[in-house]
Amino acid sequence: MANKCGDPTARLQGRLTLNPLAHIDIMGALCFVFAHFGWGKPVPINPNNFRNPRRDNIIVSFAGPASNFVSAFLFGIAFQVLRNIPLPSNLSMVVFNLLITGIIVNLSLAFFNMIPIFPLDGSHILEGLLPYHLSVRYKEIERYGPFILLGLIVMGNFSGVSILGMVLGPPINFFLKLFSGLS
Repeated sequence: MANKCGDPTARLQGRLTLNPLAHIDIMGALCFVFAHFGWGKPVPINPNNFRNPRRDNIIVSFAGPASNFVSAFLFGIAFQVLRNIPLPSNLSMVVFNLLITGIIVNLSLAFFNMIPIFPLDGSHILEGLLPYHLSVRYKEIERYGPFILLGLIVMGNFSGVSILGMVLGPPINFFLKLFSGLS
């Protein structure tokens, strides 16, 4: 999307690829293995290259969560179509679990990335939607965003009360039921 909005940075750095190795962040992968949360390399963009920097930054930031949402929807369609086709029971459980997992993972990524805490996409969207004088003040606190986000994740892991789970769970469950057709 950034390339379409005038920024060739990711393309020039070889990041417009389906090869997962180009997107793996070593530290994020290690955290995923040992702490059960992680991250990939952020897509490099230079908003100065956008034709309309404020608008295009919102569009580019929304593209990731939107693609996760569309993927969840497509997994849901596949689930509903295959649910009506007789499959061997051992195969059907594997296929259905895979499809439900695809819905849940994509919805989780979509809603998580819409949280308006830097460096998540939601922070760039909120910044672009705020009046300019408020967006400048909002940008001043973005350096604290990773610590706030990490604090929310760690606090949920150690306290057993996940604030993120309480916030993200209802919309994820709603769309899981909607896309899968399960009640």
